[in-house]
Amino acid sequence: MMKRRIFLQACVGAALTSGVGHAVWSASPDALFTRQFPDHEGVETPLGQWLGRPVVFNFWATWCPPCIKEMPDLQALSQQFPGVQFVGLGVDTAANVRKFMPKVNVSYPLLVTGYAGIDLMKSLGNAAGGLPFTLVYDAAGQVVERILGQIKPAELEAVLQRFPVA
Repeated sequence: MMKRRIFLQACVGAALTSGVGHAVWSASPDALFTRQFPDHEGVETPLGQWLGRPVVFNFWATWCPPCIKEMPDLQALSQQFPGVQFVGLGVDTAANVRKFMPKVNVSYPLLVTGYAGIDLMKSLGNAAGGLPFTLVYDAAGQVVERILGQIKPAELEAVLQRFPVA
C-alpha cells in the first residue's frame, strides 16, 4: 500500500510540474490543514487559513541546535518567496517559545504544538520523530517535499521555485 501511495504521489508530482493534469487532479488537502495551534500567547491559529497558497511548515524546538541554526535561512527564504507562507511549529512549551523569540528574529508565525507535535510529525511521515522536520505543501494542501534534519537552503529554494510567483 505504501509503495502504491509513493508511486501515485510521484506520478502526480510529475504531472503537475509538467503542467499536465493540474486541472483534473482534485485531492483533498492534507489533514494537517484541519488542525489549529496556539501562538506563544495562546491565540489559536487554524492552519487551514493558508490553503490556497504554498506553505512551508517547519517543526522545531528551542532545545534543538539544528532547528535554531536553520531559522535565519528559513527567514531569508520567506523574504525571497513572499507568495509562500512559512510557519514554525514549536514542539515545545509556549513559555519556552516566548522566551526564545527575541533570540532569533523571524517574521513568519511561530505556533506551539507542545510535545504532542512529535506524534503529529510521525503521522506526517517522520517515523523517527526527529527535529527539525520541514514539510512543503502546494496551494491545494498536498505535500510536495519532506525534509528531515536541517534544511539546505539551495535545495529548499529549488523546491520553492516550482511555485508560481504571487
